Amino acid sequence: MLDEIYAKLASSSQIAPIIISIALMLFLGFAMTRVTKRLHLPNVTAYIVTGILIGPYCLDLIPARIIDGMDFISDIALAFIAFSVGEFFRLSTLKKSGMGVILITLLEACMASVLIFIVCYWVLGVNLPFSIVLAALASATAPASTMMTIRQTHAQGDFVDTLLQVVALDDVVSLVAYSIAISVAISSMGAGTGESRSMLMEIDKPLAINLGVLGLGGLFGVLLKLLLGKRSTDNRLIVSIALLFAFCGVCALLDVSPLLGCMSMGMVYINVTDDSNLFKQLNYFSPPILLLFFVHSGLGFRLDALTSASGSIGSVPLIAIGVVYFLVRILGKYIGAYLGCLIARKPAQVRDYLGLALIPQAGVAIGLAALGARTLGGETGEHLETIILASSVLYELVGPACAKLSLYLSGSYSNKIEDLAPVSETDADDQPRSEAEILIERIQRIQKELPVHSEPEMSEDEEAFTQAALEQSEYYHSMNRRRLLNRR
Repeated sequence: MLDEIYAKLASSSQIAPIIISIALMLFLGFAMTRVTKRLHLPNVTAYIVTGILIGPYCLDLIPARIIDGMDFISDIALAFIAFSVGEFFRLSTLKKSGMGVILITLLEACMASVLIFIVCYWVLGVNLPFSIVLAALASATAPASTMMTIRQTHAQGDFVDTLLQVVALDDVVSLVAYSIAISVAISSMGAGTGESRSMLMEIDKPLAINLGVLGLGGLFGVLLKLLLGKRSTDNRLIVSIALLFAFCGVCALLDVSPLLGCMSMGMVYINVTDDSNLFKQLNYFSPPILLLFFVHSGLGFRLDALTSASGSIGSVPLIAIGVVYFLVRILGKYIGAYLGCLIARKPAQVRDYLGLALIPQAGVAIGLAALGARTLGGETGEHLETIILASSVLYELVGPACAKLSLYLSGSYSNKIEDLAPVSETDADDQPRSEAEILIERIQRIQKELPVHSEPEMSEDEEAFTQAALEQSEYYHSMNRRRLLNRR
């Protein structure tokens, strides 16, 4: 019946089915968050599940031809994600963090990738292109769930500081790892067996192109700084989004990923301007785009491929690869974080539990999987995206609980009132105080620490976006006043 409706709409207007499909994705994605919010699950899970439910392999609410025409959403969403990652690459922050956090990040990201590659390529016998790209995707971590848990528990301390710095740098490592892995995968698919020398030369070409794109992204970052300059705030979003789109277009012409370049663009901009306000404004603007991206990713999810007989890579069933990926990545993250903390001489409370907080995976990993699926093509690409989507849903289900457990076990927060408000149990004369006196003082201390909210609290992103809107309104009002005065 829906096919008939879309056919009638298409006969009268080619644009109507596309607009209605986008509206349906936005509305149903938002509606599903009302359900996941009650289950204390992140919004990403709601978006992916929405895509699966309305996709061609479930309710089939969105026509396949419209889904195929929405691939550009992935490039745009990844441009926003990669640009925002560049903000965390401040030189001042890296100097303050020291080599310890960088070492921990490298070890936890690389250990997960190495273990996945060993198990897939040498143990299961999966082909090289699939194994190396899947291994690179294993390095990525989703910081959103972890940060949300930290805010909810009001956790603080060395464990929290280390965790935030690691998840901030983690996506940088995964972007670099993916760029190298996809270059090797493409080269190995095009090179014949026994031609190792020519294969190495073929690998060097895409790596050199990626380095060129990295430099080009830096130039775009400088150009962004020059174009914004003293630009009025009403045009800041226009200019920055235009440059991001232009850079994505250049990368599409060169047939390379825009990820490293957009990250370089954000990194150069934040270091030459120290303007974090632009990132906050873009972060507040991007949720609809990211919602469409995750729903679109869910639309291509093939649940039947995990269990069907045809769902296999070589002789290995896809479900087996998915289970191995899910478990081995967790193991790699934990071992890598443990060894990194051990070398960096972090205390036992950080060393023993940091790996538990690095389990969630969505965002960048799903974006890279969509990009990898399009690059590798065929069943290999479909299977890659299927495994990442299925595991991401599971990671987002168990990740927040593991993050909360790690915060509790590390002593970063406590539900006990004596830990929340420690007070002396004796008076000035060293005489024991009554339990009522101690309890009253604890309550008073907690009340003093509670923030005063005269109006609903806004996030930094919302505050920056609202400030830009107010300044824009003020600018137009002043222009209108000048016009009225000139007429007089």
